[in-house]
Amino acid sequence: MSTAPRRPPLDAPTFGALALAVAAVSSSAPLVAFAAAPALAIAFWRNLLSAAALGPFALTRRRSELRALTVGAGRREGLYCVLSGVALAAHFATWMPSAKLTSVAAATALGATQPVWQGLIARWQGRRLPAVAWAGIAVAVFGAVLATGADFAVSGRAFAGDLLAVAGGMFAAVYTAFGERARASISTTTYTTVCYGVCAVILLVVCLLGGVRLHGWDGGTWLAILALVAGAQLLGHSMFNYALHRVSATTVSMLILLEAPGAALIGWAWLGQLPRPLALPGLALLLAGVAVVVLGGARAGRRAASAAVPADATPPRR
Repeated sequence: MSTAPRRPPLDAPTFGALALAVAAVSSSAPLVAFAAAPALAIAFWRNLLSAAALGPFALTRRRSELRALTVGAGRREGLYCVLSGVALAAHFATWMPSAKLTSVAAATALGATQPVWQGLIARWQGRRLPAVAWAGIAVAVFGAVLATGADFAVSGRAFAGDLLAVAGGMFAAVYTAFGERARASISTTTYTTVCYGVCAVILLVVCLLGGVRLHGWDGGTWLAILALVAGAQLLGHSMFNYALHRVSATTVSMLILLEAPGAALIGWAWLGQLPRPLALPGLALLLAGVAVVVLGGARAGRRAASAAVPADATPPRR
């Protein structure tokens, strides 16, 4: 059975990065819903501009690290970066269209099933899930079924958006899992530059094959895209990636839960969107179930760590 890697204690910069990341990603769904451009095109520009912003720094300050990803043992970390970019492209290709098909609150909450998928990935990796985690998964799945069923009764378009949002949460878990492996040995700048670059290339190919228009929008749409780059991408995803060297992928998934109420408030205040009344109980159960998964897993991890330390052991100095 595999064990989670040991990490240094959480420090003030990491805590600040996580708080900033949660605030930044909460703006993602409202901005996507507002922008008058295809979701795939928004995703492409979001990643291309982010990679372009990080690229010069990576090429000047992290050139040796980038080169190391292509030779010897470094190829494994390079592969993790590439696979993370592929998973991120799949996440954006499913979740971002969902924000245009269903409500901001529903898209964000259903995308927040990421911790459930993260727990299943951990189980596949050989880590045992506690019974409380399975109970939480059951509650989350029931809540998702209830919420999507409510949307199906109202609109097939909204139901399709709900399904895409769930798929987006699944791919986000895969993206975070690969990122956790890559960030164990390489810097945030190197990892994010490669990951966002791979993601942008894949999305460009998808847009070209699908005939998705990549330009010709109004100024408000371009401002929304730039806001996504600066906020949700560089201050959101990148700060989460930075924190992965001190916190686990499961913990990051838990914090992403806070995006749901934040995005719902922004969607209500800015776009006048509220979840459909029939969907509210389902969304509440979904978030409660995901919280049970994460908190139950964290409690089990603390018990395991305590059992591994002798009772008379002296805590190490820090």
